[in-house]
Amino acid sequence: MLEQRLRQMPRSWPRRGNFALGVALAALALLPAASILAQDAAPTAPAAARADPDAAWRQDLAAWRVAREQGIAAPNGWLTLIGMEWLKPGLNSFGTAADNAVRIRAVAPEHIGILTVIGKTVQLLAPAGGFPADLLVDRAPAREGELVITAARPPLITWHGLKIAVLARGDRFALSIKDSDAAARTSFQGLNWYAPDVKFVVEAKWIPFTPPRILKIPTVLGTTIDLPSPGVAEFKLGNTTLRLQPVLEEPNSQVLFFLLRDATSRTTTYATARYLHIRLPDHGLDKPGTLILDFNRLENPPCAYSIYATCPLPPEQNRLWVTIEAGEKRYAP
Repeated sequence: MLEQRLRQMPRSWPRRGNFALGVALAALALLPAASILAQDAAPTAPAAARADPDAAWRQDLAAWRVAREQGIAAPNGWLTLIGMEWLKPGLNSFGTAADNAVRIRAVAPEHIGILTVIGKTVQLLAPAGGFPADLLVDRAPAREGELVITAARPPLITWHGLKIAVLARGDRFALSIKDSDAAARTSFQGLNWYAPDVKFVVEAKWIPFTPPRILKIPTVLGTTIDLPSPGVAEFKLGNTTLRLQPVLEEPNSQVLFFLLRDATSRTTTYATARYLHIRLPDHGLDKPGTLILDFNRLENPPCAYSIYATCPLPPEQNRLWVTIEAGEKRYAP
């Protein structure tokens, strides 16, 4: 049973005292016979729980899916990504006017600012006439000067619902542009899911690497990124034994990140990849153990929602030939 696999604690039911029991029996004696029979026919709460022992799992999965949809449709979610523009060395004006080096397709000022790239530094300058009113840089009023750009916290230029992040990509810089009023967000009707299915909740054997390895992960840009891979998860779907090799998005991450693809990518799921985030194995990363893979929580990568997203792809060993009809289906705007 799924309840055993997830090691859930059974629900407890409160006891009734003798006085309460007596009152209940007295009240029952006053009821019409038909009412008593109707009560007898209705299943008690414990009986209903026995009829669906996976009710708690279904409820938790439903809540997770609701939260995911809310995240996708959030004011800074992937549906708001309307541009990814590379900066060239020298002056890069940006705004909605056609004479800008970076033209922004949103309701915003014609000339917002100028980003000057000199070697490994980026400076923000005001356009002729000064910065637009209400323009912020990292939540403070915009002012000219050099921007401090780190991978963990890129500088953020905002004007009302417009958000422009200045990103470092190798030895180049790019602008990630989001608009909370983007049509993709305002017309969002929800995500598409397979029906919950407990057969896609499986216990996997954790086989650690000693020492951990570095896995080269391909991206949609044709580049690769190096991420630590602490081991493999071995499991069965039906009578088929399979392996998936996860990575850690951060060295101290408490979640395993699985990038995979299965046979449904040719028909009903996103063509390039789906992602799965799973808690660490029961005995940690460096010891053999077990972990639960719930493929009902497979999700689409950001590229499914915006052509401007840059996504990592599954390594060769995670491209499965089996069919996993679980989790998120292709997004249909």
